[in-house]
Amino acid sequence: MAKRMAVDHQLVLTGRRQAHECAGDLPPAAHYIKADLSDPVLSARHLAAKFFSLELGRLDLLIINAGIGFHTSAGREDVVMVRQTLDVNLVSSIMIVRQFAPILEASRGKVVFIGSVAHRGAANMPTYAASKAGLSGLARSLKSEWKGRIGVQIIHPGPTRTTMHAKAGYDPGIMRKLFFSPEAMADEIVQCIRDDRARTQISIRARLGRLILRRRP
Repeated sequence: MAKRMAVDHQLVLTGRRQAHECAGDLPPAAHYIKADLSDPVLSARHLAAKFFSLELGRLDLLIINAGIGFHTSAGREDVVMVRQTLDVNLVSSIMIVRQFAPILEASRGKVVFIGSVAHRGAANMPTYAASKAGLSGLARSLKSEWKGRIGVQIIHPGPTRTTMHAKAGYDPGIMRKLFFSPEAMADEIVQCIRDDRARTQISIRARLGRLILRRRP
C-alpha cells in the first residue's frame, strides 16, 4: 500500500522494526519512524515529535493501519493478550489522532482508520473484534465532531494473505486460497481512500464488481 501511495504522496512510515531492517521494503524517499504502539501514550508522543522534526509543513493524510490479534476463545484470553490487542488496535489510535489533530486541521487533511470485517464479531477472536468495533465507533464519533475541519474515513478489509493469521495462531487451511493477495488488497484500499466514502467494507464480491466495471468499454 505504501508503494502505491508513494506515487502521489511524500510518505512518513512507522513500524516496530529498526530502519535498517526494513530499508529494502520502503519506497524511495520515504521517511521512517520506529514506534511500538503497545505503549500508546509514549508512542503517540514519539511519533508526533519525530514527525514535526522533519519539518514537512503539513499533513494531508494520516493512515492508521496497525493491528494485532490472538485466535483463541474468550475464556482463554489472558489479561496480557486483551490489553495488548486493545492498546495496539484502539487506544494507540485514539492517542495518535489526538496528537495529530491540530496539523490535520491546519492542512485540511483526513484520517483513515483501517478496521476489519471482524468488527461485526468473529468467533475465537473476541478482543480483536471488539477493538475493531471500537475503532468503527471512534471513526463515527470523530466524523461528527470534526465535520468541516478534518476528514474521517474507516475501511474494513476482508481476509488477506499476510502473516497475521499465523502470528495469531489461526490456520485458515484451504480457505486461504480465497483470501485477497496483499497486492490486491492494497489496490482496493488505495481506491477506497480516493473514493472518500466515510465507511467501506472490502469483500471479494466488491472487488469482482470493481474489476468488471473497469473492463467495460
